[in-house]
Amino acid sequence: MDRIRIVGGNRLSGTIPISGAKNAALPLMIASLLTRETLSLENVPHLADVEQLIRILGNHGVDYSVNGRRPSQGKSYSRTVNFTATNIVDTTAPYDLVSKMRASFWVIGPLLARMGEAKVSLPGGCAIGTRPVDLFIEGLQALGADINVEAGYVLAKSTKGLRGNRYRFPKISVGATHVLMMAATLARGETVLENAACEPEIVNLAECLNAMGAKISGAGTPTITIEGVDELHGAKVRVIPDRIETGTYAMAVAMTGGDVLLEGARADLLENALDTIARTGAEITVTNEGIRVYRNGAGIEPVDVTTGPYPGFPTDLQAQFMGLMTMAKGRSHITETIFENRFMHVQELARLGAHISLSGQTAIVEGVTKLKGAPVMATDLRASVSLVIAGLAAEGETIVNRVYHLDRGFERLEEKLSNCGAVIERISE
Repeated sequence: MDRIRIVGGNRLSGTIPISGAKNAALPLMIASLLTRETLSLENVPHLADVEQLIRILGNHGVDYSVNGRRPSQGKSYSRTVNFTATNIVDTTAPYDLVSKMRASFWVIGPLLARMGEAKVSLPGGCAIGTRPVDLFIEGLQALGADINVEAGYVLAKSTKGLRGNRYRFPKISVGATHVLMMAATLARGETVLENAACEPEIVNLAECLNAMGAKISGAGTPTITIEGVDELHGAKVRVIPDRIETGTYAMAVAMTGGDVLLEGARADLLENALDTIARTGAEITVTNEGIRVYRNGAGIEPVDVTTGPYPGFPTDLQAQFMGLMTMAKGRSHITETIFENRFMHVQELARLGAHISLSGQTAIVEGVTKLKGAPVMATDLRASVSLVIAGLAAEGETIVNRVYHLDRGFERLEEKLSNCGAVIERISE
């Protein structure tokens, strides 16, 4: 099993290219199930989750090619992948595939809309809370689906086709917003989704669906309106740059000091997070090439933060920010409001010398003057990279185990950081 070895203490300097967003690429790939024609996605990152979803879509009969062929992964940081679902050969998404990645459950929307039926295993993924699928089921039922849960599978049917309706999410859900928006594109009549998620990835999906012939308005606001159409066609769409990767590397620079251009990053996708990082003492400058992050030798200022739905501070940056705050000049409070079990990285940061205590859903971080390298274990995708951030500033050697979590969401992280002066390498056994 691969590990990451880090020797801390080096400032970061140079350029880091920002990859396409995993959280945008996955729903865009799933949207290919809605049409017989080819959906071409530009700027698709090389990630374990992307490869897993390609296998899941292949199980349904989706053909794919990379720049018109099926080569091994190249050296570029992005690629164009073409998905063609001319014939759906299977409407079942089995446990052995869906259990490995939660987002694969989202195929239920397009399969139900196009084929009138779907049998999808209850999902798996990171162990950061229960994240139930009740909102998906309630929303699809509002569109006329007949749904039962049996033996670990969600069985959905709409023999007469889905029909438009008004549905208000009891709480904001990015995944459920993705699914209902996709399903409603082929429903009869108008669908109005209220209290919908506003994340940039929702907007990217709406842009994709509209390019395919859908009629969607209001994406990026709490009210999304979808006028159903008879069919969708092919399109070419670009995956937006990864705002979580952008924030992660910005925090790495704030942690170590240095001067790095995050090439291709879009500041408008994570304004709250960038403002928060700036309050810690880093200088954030938006340029034509991306975002420049700079911090001199001055200390890190403590900042309190509370996660929230977009445009709030992203829960997917909470662990990384905690890593940054471990060396702040004072006490900070980090409150998690999205997931109930997302502090598993606390005990691993403590192995590096961090002083963190928990009070309910708030972590109280007492900044220390130094961290010391140690072997640590990644517990989920974002927790794994918080350990990398801490390791970059720790004295001595840090070994991060279980980096398969890291590979799910960060494209060639060790290569990008080492190109900017970090002493970091992958150890394969």
